[in-house]
Amino acid sequence: MVQPVTVGLDIAKNVFHAYGVDAHGEKVLSRELRRGKVEAFFAKLEPCLVGIEACATAHHWARTIEKLGHRVRLMPPAYVKPYVKTQKNDAADAEAICEAVTRPNMRFAETKTVEQQSVLVLHRTRATLITHRTRMGNTIRAHLAEFGITENIGRIGLSRLIDMIVSGEDARITDVTRRALMCLADQYHLLQNQILELDRQVMAWHKSNEASKRLATIPGIGPLAASALVASVGNASSFKNGRSFAAFIGLVPKQSSSGGKERLGRISKRGDHYLRWLLVVGGLAVIRYAQRHGTRRPWLLKLLQRRTTKIAAVAMANKMARIAWVLMARGGAYHEPVPQAA
Repeated sequence: MVQPVTVGLDIAKNVFHAYGVDAHGEKVLSRELRRGKVEAFFAKLEPCLVGIEACATAHHWARTIEKLGHRVRLMPPAYVKPYVKTQKNDAADAEAICEAVTRPNMRFAETKTVEQQSVLVLHRTRATLITHRTRMGNTIRAHLAEFGITENIGRIGLSRLIDMIVSGEDARITDVTRRALMCLADQYHLLQNQILELDRQVMAWHKSNEASKRLATIPGIGPLAASALVASVGNASSFKNGRSFAAFIGLVPKQSSSGGKERLGRISKRGDHYLRWLLVVGGLAVIRYAQRHGTRRPWLLKLLQRRTTKIAAVAMANKMARIAWVLMARGGAYHEPVPQAA
């Protein structure tokens, strides 16, 4: 078999497909691989360039194949799709990946380390538990509302409802209803304790990571957002500048420009939804503090005079993302701007 210099690997759960070309771009292999034979297949090849779509399990396979001496590049699936020449199938996808990975202007994703993915598991598990906790709280409220029992929005109001269920003193709650709702109350408390435990684990990792601690010096970015940024991004130098990093998170205006006329709309909302949510929430916290205690950011106060709070929060999140890129790419800590004299 002629050794390929470039291989496109279409990954899946069980059935993979590899497509390889030589130095002249001529096809030299197109092979279907079962999951258990992928590592052995690449072990037999001489070191080459391997392209993979950055989707589920891609980082695992990138680390595995890199250990065998190959150079692996991960690409967003949306950037690979234009290179599919025919109808979609595994062989056509692998050929498109092989073609796309050789393009000089292709954008690639950094391979995440095991430590990065471990921290992301903490964050994603925590987010999942919070979703379940919210669902449990809404279910309890909905059931009690059928008996005319309501409370204020928020955790305090929900705690009063749960105390009412546990005590069993309210005659409007029947025994049958109380026994059923006790199951939901127990689940709510269990989820609450599990979320607190994950918070402690995230905080412990944050304190052990120097880059995460430096990011936490930025107003609006706490241990949760700082650890998520470090775990999600890794090498910030892969981004050209802070605007590219903000665009990666989806915090820049969506363009629909043509004929030399610039048309900017809402933010693109591309990239990692979780990071964008954390930064926007952090931006809201900065705005609340500025409204109560003042700020050294006069541009923010002027923006709030002509735009809504949420628009200002997105603008603040964009600025926080750019500052975070500077700290991750160049080092150092954040220092508050010195107010200029009138």
